[in-house]
Amino acid sequence: MNEQPTHEDDAIENELDVVGADFEAATDQVFDDQSQAQPETRDEEMDRLRAEVEAADKRVLLAQADAENFRKRMRRDYEDQLKFAPLAVITDILQVRDNLVRAIEAASTENQGAEGLREGVAMVAKQLDDALAKHGVEEIPAAGEQFDPNFHEAISQMPCPDVEEGKVAHVAVTGFRMHGRVIRPAQVVVSMGQG
Repeated sequence: MNEQPTHEDDAIENELDVVGADFEAATDQVFDDQSQAQPETRDEEMDRLRAEVEAADKRVLLAQADAENFRKRMRRDYEDQLKFAPLAVITDILQVRDNLVRAIEAASTENQGAEGLREGVAMVAKQLDDALAKHGVEEIPAAGEQFDPNFHEAISQMPCPDVEEGKVAHVAVTGFRMHGRVIRPAQVVVSMGQG
């Protein structure tokens, strides 16, 4: 069977001719460059080798510094993970603490005869606070403090003649931080001053 060449075959053949010509020109250039290059003298070769060694030394020092920085960063991250590992447990315990504080408040206002109950619950709350402090958890001061959105969460504002404007008039939920990091902001009512 005798096939006739198509336009596609002609196009492919033309491309091959162009690629071949480019290849020949490139190899001729390489051989011309090599034939024109003068051989290095012993001093030039030594200078070139010294420069390569210095460049390699710099690359090694940079790689060592990067590795050391990476190790330090990993160590810091690991220490942070260890330090804040009990965060979920602490958050749950804080809710229990809130209920103990509410029980103390209820016992002191509702029934004067429940003094023993109030003292017992107060001792448990103190014990819980001491345990939390042992693990780096501390209360965020809020009552009467200047409102700070880094530590306080404003749930409302109200006129309060005896508290300056912009200061915390009432603490709805106590805030806490652990090792300096806020784990729960204090929910507060901010004074609008004299209304």
